[in-house]
Amino acid sequence: MALWDLANSDCIIAMGSNIAENHPIAFRFVTEAQRRGATVIHVDPRFTRTSALADIYAPIRSGTDIAFLGGMIRHILEHDLWFRDFALEYTNLAHIIEDGYEDPESRDGLFSGFDPDTGAYSQDTWQYKGKTVPSAIAEHREQTKEQDGGDYESMTESPPQQDRTLQHPNCVYQILRRHYARYTPEMVERVTGCPRATFLKVVEALAKNSGRARTGAFTYAVGWTHHSTGVQIIRACTIVQALLGNVGRPGGGIMALRGHVSIQGSTDIPTLYNMLPTYLPQPNAFHDHATLGAYLKSETPTTGWWANMPKYVVSLLKAWYGEAATKANDWGYPFLPKLTGDCSQEPMTMAMVDGVMRGQFLLGQNPLVGAVNADFVERGLGRLEWLVVRDFAMTETANFWSKGRLIERGETSPEAIETEVFFLPAAMPGEKEGTVTNTSRLVQWHDKVCEAPGDSRSDLWFIYHLGRRLKELYADSRELRDGAIQALTWDYPTKGAQAEPDAEAVLAEINGFTVSDGEPVATYKDLKDDGSTACGGWMYCGIMPKKGHNVARSRKPDGPDGPGSHLGWAFSWPSNRRTLYNRASADPEGRPWSEAKKLVWWDEAKETWTGLDVPDFVETKRPDYRPDWSKRPHGMDALGGDAPFIMEADGKSQIFVPTGLRDGPLPTHYEPIESPVRNPLYGQQINPAAKLWNRPGNELHAPEDPRFPFAFTTFRLTEIHCGGVPTRVMPHTAELQPEAFVEISPELAGELGIRHLDWTVLSSLRGEIEVRAMVTERVRPFTIDGRTVHQVGMPWVYGREGYARGAIANVLLAITGDANSSIHTTKALTVNLRPGRLTQLKREARRGR
Repeated sequence: MALWDLANSDCIIAMGSNIAENHPIAFRFVTEAQRRGATVIHVDPRFTRTSALADIYAPIRSGTDIAFLGGMIRHILEHDLWFRDFALEYTNLAHIIEDGYEDPESRDGLFSGFDPDTGAYSQDTWQYKGKTVPSAIAEHREQTKEQDGGDYESMTESPPQQDRTLQHPNCVYQILRRHYARYTPEMVERVTGCPRATFLKVVEALAKNSGRARTGAFTYAVGWTHHSTGVQIIRACTIVQALLGNVGRPGGGIMALRGHVSIQGSTDIPTLYNMLPTYLPQPNAFHDHATLGAYLKSETPTTGWWANMPKYVVSLLKAWYGEAATKANDWGYPFLPKLTGDCSQEPMTMAMVDGVMRGQFLLGQNPLVGAVNADFVERGLGRLEWLVVRDFAMTETANFWSKGRLIERGETSPEAIETEVFFLPAAMPGEKEGTVTNTSRLVQWHDKVCEAPGDSRSDLWFIYHLGRRLKELYADSRELRDGAIQALTWDYPTKGAQAEPDAEAVLAEINGFTVSDGEPVATYKDLKDDGSTACGGWMYCGIMPKKGHNVARSRKPDGPDGPGSHLGWAFSWPSNRRTLYNRASADPEGRPWSEAKKLVWWDEAKETWTGLDVPDFVETKRPDYRPDWSKRPHGMDALGGDAPFIMEADGKSQIFVPTGLRDGPLPTHYEPIESPVRNPLYGQQINPAAKLWNRPGNELHAPEDPRFPFAFTTFRLTEIHCGGVPTRVMPHTAELQPEAFVEISPELAGELGIRHLDWTVLSSLRGEIEVRAMVTERVRPFTIDGRTVHQVGMPWVYGREGYARGAIANVLLAITGDANSSIHTTKALTVNLRPGRLTQLKREARRGR
């Protein structure tokens, strides 16, 4: 959904986000919905400005979101509040799962297929009965061989087996009911600390505002993603929304709030190690990816839209390698590097500490503030041979060798650190041109306002000229390994005295073109797998459909009379559609579910899908189309006209996920890796597939460790943005939040003898920091399983640079990873808190040095 579509919601639940403070522009549409009569709900460990403006505030202990959402799922099913006509038709509720499937309810917290020796699941028993279902998630299987591709052709033989009466014991509906049976309101209160009555108000408000004529939405941010179960938290929300029919419809959906202006863009055209542009899987040395044919066979689903993947891969290779990409050499596929393991930030940190990594580039990132276990990261930086940091102001990472925490404490000295650090000044947003892709997938062009001062350069300038110099360096090489650099097309025009690359030329390559004449392709449907088209990112096709026509520059909003999709404002991938899966806004016969919530519908007279948005469907596919299974249909021919979720192999919303998730087909409550309590639901304490690096310097706290009794979470501030450098160096923003602090409840302050603004020491096995106390009722004690659990919180945005300074919260945190995304945990850990300061210890350390 688009941000402005929140204004069409009848109920909005902000959970995993403090939208009013951290996404204030987006919150405008929440308040607009509220003025129209929508119910606004905030579910959060802290009472924030979002809470103050909400109609209902529901406090929960950090890390218990799945217990809360699981309780919502149970309540919706048990009280028959689900949108039956939507969910039965458009989800896999009726699908039958393999006989060998076993649920955590019968295995004390584990799904069938778990191997305790490897800590990984085999997903064979999670499949649709008699099928091997390909994952529609492009980043699946990037690390090991635990889930090889199977016989995807089984999906073309017949539709998955169903029981539309929902009585079969292994249909998804019955599995779902059994799985969440114990997630009662009483259990929700026992696990999360949210009062039972408040929980019921939340779920009943959302259910009441969902259905044919009403829709509800969720908004989340890193309050959901930064957990060892982050992906599964979001999955739990998708189940709620699919059951209630809040998908693909006006005012319905799940809004992932992005904290930076173009995080969505850096995911689409990725800065991620395990994906090629626009969600194509990176080849992997551990899989059958030695040749392009083998790679495409093992990674391409046989049914659904992803069956077109070969067109997108070959077109990408032609864009990257041009004339050097021929059919004879697999279109340059051998030039692509193959993954040999997890190359995300956490294992990269381990590699630095272990001396495996020799150098690193850091562009616009400040890991000594933003990465967890900051002291461990600093030790790793000190073992590099070289480090390149690009930013517009000095960062804690760039001068770690002279001012770091390890230097301050006397653990090392500048003379002992051999890392050669290059600090290169970067241009600010107004000093460069290009696109940004926001949380609505809206790609907007911005022009350069002024020249960057001194030696400051744009990231595009830096990468282009680095690549140009590398191509010159290796131009005469006869080494086979240098062929990829030699083949790389790198012919972007430059302009001005600084030879700045033309950003629109880069965008034109991303849009794509026909190889024979260089003319732009107008849509991704024009891409081919025969080498006749080149495209740097298939989802962005259409952003420059004609030479000189940059749709990202468009600025034509809809008027007050609608339709409200604002199709003339910028470009939204794919094909400028604003609401994904909007075929679901019509019933199986193609009629809007209601006049109040119409979006797209089938026009029988014109035999096409039409409406207020670009249809996210095959425009000419009739609602009554059904596959002819006798012909073994492939691709979109295998999906009926009533299957809105075209990126899934069966066109259905995946309430139960048979393939692609490493930690289970259904969300399950596990305690955070560090928790002050035992798991009240299962004997399995934590996510069994979570990524753990329990090693010297990154020790983990045991459950209920009496040395670290307090739950700890981190958060942002409106005034000090993310890693802090852009705003800590600005006097007018630094003045608003001049110093770091820790929020503690009056009850905990009383127990520990701490007064407001007193100095305190926060500690974990990773490190200690000192910070002033903010004693406030915004945080409150929780009663968990009959005993009091205190939670404390701290903004993570401070450091030693700039005007606004303070302790680095991420010093306290351990390096762990979500099983699917590898994202670190910053929202639910344990610490100790005591009154006082570390000053005396620092003085003693200096004397010792």
